[in-house]
Amino acid sequence: MNAGRRQWFGTGYLGDSSGLQRRHAGHVRRLEERPDAVYAQLAKPVRSSAIMGRRGQQVMNRRQFLQYAGLTSAYAPLYANAAGSAVLAADQRTFDLTTRVEVLRPAGRTRVWVPSALPVGVPYQTTLSQHFAADGGAIRLAVDRANGLGIVVAEFPAGVKPIVTVHARVATRPYAVNLRATGRIAKSDPATLDRFLRPTRLLPTDGIVKTTANEIVQAAKTDVEKARAIFEWIVENTFREPTVRGCGVGDIRFMLESKNLGGKCADLNALYVGLARAAGLPARDVYGLRVGPSALGYKSLGTSSEVVTKAQHCRAEVYLTAHGWVPIDPADVRKVMLEEPPGKLTMTDPLVRQARERLFGSWEMNWIAYNYAHDVKLPGSTSPPLGFLMYPQAETASGRLDGLDPDGFKYEISSREVG
Repeated sequence: MNAGRRQWFGTGYLGDSSGLQRRHAGHVRRLEERPDAVYAQLAKPVRSSAIMGRRGQQVMNRRQFLQYAGLTSAYAPLYANAAGSAVLAADQRTFDLTTRVEVLRPAGRTRVWVPSALPVGVPYQTTLSQHFAADGGAIRLAVDRANGLGIVVAEFPAGVKPIVTVHARVATRPYAVNLRATGRIAKSDPATLDRFLRPTRLLPTDGIVKTTANEIVQAAKTDVEKARAIFEWIVENTFREPTVRGCGVGDIRFMLESKNLGGKCADLNALYVGLARAAGLPARDVYGLRVGPSALGYKSLGTSSEVVTKAQHCRAEVYLTAHGWVPIDPADVRKVMLEEPPGKLTMTDPLVRQARERLFGSWEMNWIAYNYAHDVKLPGSTSPPLGFLMYPQAETASGRLDGLDPDGFKYEISSREVG
């Protein structure tokens, strides 16, 4: 890395703070995450196309415009999860994303589901606009705010070629939490915290998961020490396995029982989340997509072209009492070790040590978030729930298609940085 480049570490933003975005203070409303939230159909099915934009933005005629009054507030610009803790740099990046999905072998009625950008307010990301089309089909947006889940849902009758396009413009900001800040207690809805303590099908919190978590945190006295101990344990004991399909499955009980702690981001960061929950720390996976090159000099932690079809990436957050939701990413430490040129770096390499420090408490935002959801029941699907939603999905009369199989299911995602 060049010494002159700005860097965001777990202790906060290190660099010129004169441009921090404080002008939103007092004007941003914290979004309420309702524990009983279910998919909210924000618009009736629309033929051919639909579009969303900022409040007041004239984007199409009133008949076609989505009735999304509840969604505009969900895209509130910023909030701080604890005063003095959330540090937002002025270096905003804006990306135009296009996802095109085509079902090559339709059979009968065909459904397509595409994850949308995170539909709740967060300090690191704002969706500026989004629109989608399904020629010959019906299309809508379904939202489960409790799990930060937005899904573009399209249905095609038999005989119609199923093609879906989703366009979005998303602004991101580098995000770090100052873990040295003291004296303030972050507030969060107890029901929200309880939700992110619960086990899921692939993230149990009993048995070997609970036993392992207890062993890791036995010497820790505070929630920060517990969170850090689990992070360091993941970095020290897991490894990135490049032969895993996609981003992995995230079956953490199997990983621990088999003693095979190799995988990709959806495995390693899921292991962090499961262990944290078992230790009594609310935690969540954040599923998303890398959309641009790293400004911090990491070749392995960014994209190399505008085609980002295979750039899905899962991160994690842990809730700490004095700081709120804290961003972490132990899986990317292991990715740096394996893939950062010249490759197969050791723990003592300066790039690895910097990544290890930075990724406990901060994210570089050349990445966008989709959702926090587990055990996802796709709206209208006749198939079992998904462990998580990070790739486009499709289903025909013959059943669900393999989203990683290009023979029956084709999609391409492109990203262009525009600011």
